[in-house]
Amino acid sequence: MTREPVLAARKLVKRYGKVTAIDGADFDLLPGEVLAVVGDNGAGKSSLIKALSGALVPDSGQILVDGNPVRFHGPLDARRAGIETVYQDLALAPAQDIASNLFLGRERRRPGLLGRVFRMLDSGGMRAEAERVLGDLGVRVKSMQQPVETLSGGQRQGVAVARAAAFGTRVVIMDEPTAALGVAEAARVLDLIGRIRDRGLPVVLISHNMPHVFEIADRIHVHRLGKRVALVSPRERTMNEVVGLITGALRMGENGQLEEVSTVARTGLTTRP
Repeated sequence: MTREPVLAARKLVKRYGKVTAIDGADFDLLPGEVLAVVGDNGAGKSSLIKALSGALVPDSGQILVDGNPVRFHGPLDARRAGIETVYQDLALAPAQDIASNLFLGRERRRPGLLGRVFRMLDSGGMRAEAERVLGDLGVRVKSMQQPVETLSGGQRQGVAVARAAAFGTRVVIMDEPTAALGVAEAARVLDLIGRIRDRGLPVVLISHNMPHVFEIADRIHVHRLGKRVALVSPRERTMNEVVGLITGALRMGENGQLEEVSTVARTGLTTRP
């Protein structure tokens, strides 16, 4: 029985003048999986992810959430559909505490007159909820009142991921979450991604780090020249084979077997007989 994708795209196209950033791209994220999106610089994977997260409006094609066509006019539309994105810059407010960052843009008011009329924030409730969310995900910090600027890189990443997991009801998208982290902190972030998946929330992982991709991903979406060129399992393909697909040295044949591509075919050059 085929599972319905939680998030999908069909024939997406985005052009900037003569430059085609997305060239008829397809995408499929299944329930409860970690899907890694890999590709060389300029492959168009960032544009694809921006379209799926509402940060970019494609010229044509279709995006589907739980099989239903949607049209995102901005990131807020994607968030309303349950899609949360953790960008590489994390979008955290360094001077504010952890609880405030977790509820950034979604602050809770106190119940009753104090909240409705005087617009007082429910600081205690937000701290308690932040502590619960971070505790469930295994993110260890001293206090919810600790300013984010005092945290390590891995802890900051944990706060950003916890925020996405707290409010994402359909999908969490993570852009290079282990970039610039040490070995131990990167391992904790990968564990965090696994915990989110184990809670039933599918994750899209954009990464250049092949060992991390092969450690955590259930499937790998290979993006090249603006479109998906392969969808493979890390249990069935080697790291070198995936790199070959990324660079264009290999391609997926009609029978599902990998084929070598000549240098001429790869570059698009032609020779006269």
